[in-house]
Amino acid sequence: MNELMKMHYENKRREFLRGSVLGLGGIAMGSLLGCGSKNADRKAVQQVAEEINKPLVNPHFLPKAKRVIYLFQGGGPSQMELFDYKPMLYSMHGQEIPASVIGKNRISGMVSNQYSFPLAMPAATFKQHGAAGGYFSEHVPHIAEIADDICVVRSMFTEQINHEPAVIFTQTGNQLSGRPCIGSWLSYGLGSMNDNLPSFIVMVSKGGGDQPISSAAWSSGFLPSHHQGVQFMTGNEPVPFLNNPEGIDRMDRRRALDFIKGFNNIQNEVWHDPEIESQINQSEMAYKMQMAIPSITDLSDEPQHILDMYGPDVLTPGTFAHNCIMARRLAEKDVRFVQLYHLGWDHHGSIASGIKKATSLTDQPSAALVKDLKQRGLLDDTLVVWGGEFGRTSFSQGKLTPEGFGRDHHPGCYSIWMAGGGVKSGMVYGESDDFAHNVVKDKVHVHDFQATMMHLLGIDHEQFIYKSQGRRYRLTDVSGNVIHNLIA
Repeated sequence: MNELMKMHYENKRREFLRGSVLGLGGIAMGSLLGCGSKNADRKAVQQVAEEINKPLVNPHFLPKAKRVIYLFQGGGPSQMELFDYKPMLYSMHGQEIPASVIGKNRISGMVSNQYSFPLAMPAATFKQHGAAGGYFSEHVPHIAEIADDICVVRSMFTEQINHEPAVIFTQTGNQLSGRPCIGSWLSYGLGSMNDNLPSFIVMVSKGGGDQPISSAAWSSGFLPSHHQGVQFMTGNEPVPFLNNPEGIDRMDRRRALDFIKGFNNIQNEVWHDPEIESQINQSEMAYKMQMAIPSITDLSDEPQHILDMYGPDVLTPGTFAHNCIMARRLAEKDVRFVQLYHLGWDHHGSIASGIKKATSLTDQPSAALVKDLKQRGLLDDTLVVWGGEFGRTSFSQGKLTPEGFGRDHHPGCYSIWMAGGGVKSGMVYGESDDFAHNVVKDKVHVHDFQATMMHLLGIDHEQFIYKSQGRRYRLTDVSGNVIHNLIA
């Protein structure tokens, strides 16, 4: 080991031993120094790397949530048609949006050539629900029923105006692909609560829309790869290649796995590469999942009244309703992070019919999930999040006609809701202006939202770091504030 590398290693070792709070950072350094060094040096590096790889055992503070179910609504749900009632839009329908309202807000290239920006009234009526009297659209009657169990945030904003970077930003804290998503961060930091299932599971519902979703949204980035989201597919085989091939029984699989594991262990002794450990972990997890997955996916033990609560699509694999009841079953098995993606909210035209279709698939199952978790005593320590990557414009995209209109992407103001997991319930947080175009009270940036989620799980987002290629990274990048007024 040359002197420069020795000095670098000793500095890192002292830094780690002093505390690094959560024990994150330095995996890449350990892998680099393990290659071609003397046995003693390699062993010391490996010891540090193993310590760093340990999950967070003692959170910074008592967590309010143990697990997360994130119902991501891809495409940009319109706040004006769902949760942000704006009566002025009805009276000003067809009038030009005031220039002062648009201000310096970004507009997308899809409306940059418009010479007119007429305001469009919501394609919905609203009523007050719950003890707090929050307004909910006619399109979400089931979510309105749980008004006292959720917290609606009407003051979200982001800088991203196109789908892919906005989705990646919401999930990873950066608009560029390659960073770990929040599910991977939590899997890495908190570890698994179940030995037979992954700590992070992803499901993408079918039938929502054709808006693409990239696997970068559930990537582990530079974290060890066994922390990436495991995607459950539709059909008889939720996890591809999990079932034994014809003619191979479970004992054959075990012997083959042990044989391959032996070779991997030999390689690990030489290279001390965290990815070899990931390979071993993933192979062992696949073996364990062979027994666990069938019991999870078999809904025959669900009472009919529970199935009815989720709606008519609940028994159709891959639907949002089916994925919601699967999320509840995974929560019962203590899966740390369950991510559902539902597409179909990108309503550039015909928003009236588009909203009806999107909510017909998502409203009842979303509410049923909260009700189901609550009646089983799981809602208190399960954080449920519902929301997309941005909102929609209050003005019409293209010509406003009596037959219909659409709305463009809008990052400056949008709505989400949360439930359980230490979040205040039965409240509305934040305010937008009369046009649902700008946030005027209690702004919540994406990084603030991420910081608050981490806080609910007992983690100080500013201390939760990982060093890769010489830089310290965190989910919230270099910003983000915990919104304590959202926390019960």
